[in-house]
Amino acid sequence: MAAAPGEPGTTGAASAVLRRVPWPSALAATLVTGYVTLFVLASVHTSYDTWGALLILPALMAIGTPLLARIAAANPERDVFRLLLLAMTAKLLCAFPRYLMAFVLYGGAADAKMYHQKGSELAAYLDTADLLGGVHYDLGMKVAGTGFVIIVTGIVYAITGPSLIGGFLVFSWMGFWGLLLFWRALQIAFPEADTRKYAKLVFFLPSLLFWPSSIGKDAWMMFCLGLTTYGTARLLDRRFGAFFCIALGSVGTAMVRPHVTALAGAGLMVAYVLRRRPQQVSALGPLRTILTAVVLGAMAVLMLQQVSTFFGTDGTGGDAVNQVLSETSRRTSQGNSMINATAPEDAAPKFSLNPAGLPVAVISVLFRPFPFEASNIQNLIQSVECFALLVMFIRAWPRLSRLPRLFVQRSYVAFAAVYTLLFCWAFSTINNMGILSRERVQVLPLALVLLVVPAATASRGSSAARRPPPVWRVSPGQWGARRTSEPPGPPTEPPVPTAVPAPAVRSTAAPSSTVSPPSIVSPPSTVSPSPSTSQGGSTAP
Repeated sequence: MAAAPGEPGTTGAASAVLRRVPWPSALAATLVTGYVTLFVLASVHTSYDTWGALLILPALMAIGTPLLARIAAANPERDVFRLLLLAMTAKLLCAFPRYLMAFVLYGGAADAKMYHQKGSELAAYLDTADLLGGVHYDLGMKVAGTGFVIIVTGIVYAITGPSLIGGFLVFSWMGFWGLLLFWRALQIAFPEADTRKYAKLVFFLPSLLFWPSSIGKDAWMMFCLGLTTYGTARLLDRRFGAFFCIALGSVGTAMVRPHVTALAGAGLMVAYVLRRRPQQVSALGPLRTILTAVVLGAMAVLMLQQVSTFFGTDGTGGDAVNQVLSETSRRTSQGNSMINATAPEDAAPKFSLNPAGLPVAVISVLFRPFPFEASNIQNLIQSVECFALLVMFIRAWPRLSRLPRLFVQRSYVAFAAVYTLLFCWAFSTINNMGILSRERVQVLPLALVLLVVPAATASRGSSAARRPPPVWRVSPGQWGARRTSEPPGPPTEPPVPTAVPAPAVRSTAAPSSTVSPPSIVSPPSTVSPSPSTSQGGSTAP
């Protein structure tokens, strides 16, 4: 007789059927079906400007996932592939709220709209132009700065097609690789730091996820600064390819914001001077050091000249720096998010170069706006992150107290500290909280290095000092001759002896009532120590 619905037999059969369902495959099939359906509907009812993102997103994931798997396979940290894949996914998804903020909340009043229009025109030209015969295209502006970002956008659109949301995804993806290069630089040049904590901070801090996720300078600067930092780490660790990464990253940043390149170059010079000497110095070591210093000096001079040309100043002295910083303060003194109110008729205010104002500059750049300074919902959200960051720095004071010593001992810490201080000093002239929130992302990856410096060595008797040593996997017999030197532990039951009986070893000795200890000890490489031999010998039966 068949069981009625709801009876135990029916419930058990249903449970058995549910257990046989391959739920991961079913979930994957559902997601793929939903994505294909969404793609078909979007291609029918919208333009490529929108539905093109549905092609670009999986393409970026397909390119990035094997690269992350290769990085994770050679990385000593556990579960790093899952962390990196989650970080890349989160970074790509943040392109959508960034797009909504620019074109819904602000109604398209954003630089990304201009970059999209100019980049689409350049992409159309590149599709029809004879590249082998030369490219002759008038941007209508100088290449350095905004013009260079237009060129990058045009090249991206020539590959993907002119899709606005797709462009946001590509630039967000580009920013992710910059963050990954910052993380790899820390692992190379400062391996004793808490790299796991740094990865969580640099990949998932809201500002680093959100702001460098749109078409514009922020994502490009994040990628190029990460490349420059990665090259710096390889240089400090004496690895191959350092100058190529430094040169490529520096050119990329210099074409958009050369003053940031100069700040990074200053940090690099200090770090190189403090770099550790190798244990074995070759005959060409001093000559190589001199050549490296000359190359870095020449790069610094070129960067200063580029900064002077970019801002239209005469020379690179203190007056020119004051002029640039004061003009920056005047231009950003507008909008509802203005920090220090000034009269509209005032000329560019004088900016003090006195280093005594550096602590205030650090607080202004890294930790403002404060919650009580927020003038809109965007500033309020930003103030929550800044306050959380301030709390993290306060709690990390025991670690931060070691910075003076680590500044000399670890040159990468010197690079991060010098760049952070100079950046805060230079960008404290920005007088608008909204602009400052976006510009801050260029210093956060290196400022976060200061939060993950190793803590001081635990004192004797503390819980960290009493922690048992790690258990290493070793080949059989490796510990044979070393166990007698270990400190005595708690009493345990002796194991059952499995070694060769002692009388068989003493068969050639002369008959006596006792046998001396040296005649019964077996070599450690052939016989494992037993309870009788480990105590120095035994009496004859």
